[in-house]
Amino acid sequence: MNSGKAAPAGHHTVTIPGSKSITHRALIAGGLATGKTVLKNDLRCEDTRHTAHVLKAMGVKMERNGETLTMKGIGGGACEQPFEKALYLGNSGTSFRLLLPVLALAKGRFLMTGTPRMRERPMGPLVDALQKLGARVYCTNHNGLPPVHIASDGIPGGAVLLPGDASSQFLSALLLSGPYAEKDVEITVKGDLVSRPYVDVTVHVMAAFGVEVEREGYEKFRVPSGQRYEPRDYTIQGDASSASYFWAGAAVTGKTVTTWNIHPGGRQGDIRLLEVFEAMGCAVTRESDRVTVTGGALKGIDVDMGAMPDMVPTLAAAALFAQGKTTIRNVGHLRFKESDRLSAVAGEWRKLGGRVEEFEDSLVVHGGHKLCGVNVDPHDDHRLAMSLAVVGLKVPGVRIQNPACVGKSFPGFWDLWEDWGDNVFQG
Repeated sequence: MNSGKAAPAGHHTVTIPGSKSITHRALIAGGLATGKTVLKNDLRCEDTRHTAHVLKAMGVKMERNGETLTMKGIGGGACEQPFEKALYLGNSGTSFRLLLPVLALAKGRFLMTGTPRMRERPMGPLVDALQKLGARVYCTNHNGLPPVHIASDGIPGGAVLLPGDASSQFLSALLLSGPYAEKDVEITVKGDLVSRPYVDVTVHVMAAFGVEVEREGYEKFRVPSGQRYEPRDYTIQGDASSASYFWAGAAVTGKTVTTWNIHPGGRQGDIRLLEVFEAMGCAVTRESDRVTVTGGALKGIDVDMGAMPDMVPTLAAAALFAQGKTTIRNVGHLRFKESDRLSAVAGEWRKLGGRVEEFEDSLVVHGGHKLCGVNVDPHDDHRLAMSLAVVGLKVPGVRIQNPACVGKSFPGFWDLWEDWGDNVFQG
């Protein structure tokens, strides 16, 4: 793996690129700040390019110099649009949701759209909340799904109730735009909030750029109006989600991997997958800027993955090689990701010979079954493709269709994977 760091024989090392979730949020905060922001180690992938494209359409200036991105923010005052602007966001649900309220701050008319799969991903709770806050936004087909039309000149603000069981991105979106509303934005979350760590990432990035959020746990949030993001130099930590595939590679092969640029004490919720792998039988060493995982004899576990749903395919891949069954609970919201991840994982794992039970909000993977190399379809889902690469480390002949879909979050994945990927075929 192309890390540039020496390691003993049989000990792989890899330097992990910047966090996708942090990059999205830092781009927005820097774009809404007044003046120059410098982002270091920002992730350049399909999703973050969509976010950057929309910010540029609002008037944010960006200049790339190697691993550094210099931004000139607009201070909340977007360029006025003399005509409706159509903005295509591919299948980046994060970009779509986080930017919808940001565009509502602008003066002008926008139409947000994306791929056919994007037009199946729920936006209704966020659109409803923005309407209650006074913004002029609506789903063009009045079905709670994209495309979304925005004809707004700001967000008046106020209090709103938001369901917590669909996506934490709805909450993060309202928080990120909140400082520029005309009056305070107060959000009450109804029910249990899914993917809570992503909200912590949002609040942490906002604080780094000078905006404070008042909160009562994960139930009530208040963003006082009149605050402004401050430009700054900001270094983005490595992506724990991307590192997970290398941890899983060590888990299933019994080898050792060190992932650099991973900070165990950071806010990324997916770092907790390390605890899951420890419970399954792996040895984990945590240092300030890296994590080392050594595989062992894996055993099945029962785990609530509601706080880190993106890690379900990674865990499900490792679970195929564990003794006994692994029960993955509280992940019904995975049905509304880049694919219906519960159905897609169950279907593709069965093609390989795995025994998987699919329920409305859970999966049960039975380990130890004889697997065979076949053509597998990642359903145009980057996380399925990379998880299937993990399976291919132990099962010769796995051929992954459309391997380029990893570009959504990790364009360099296959280059970094090559040391382990002798059994995995792309195409």
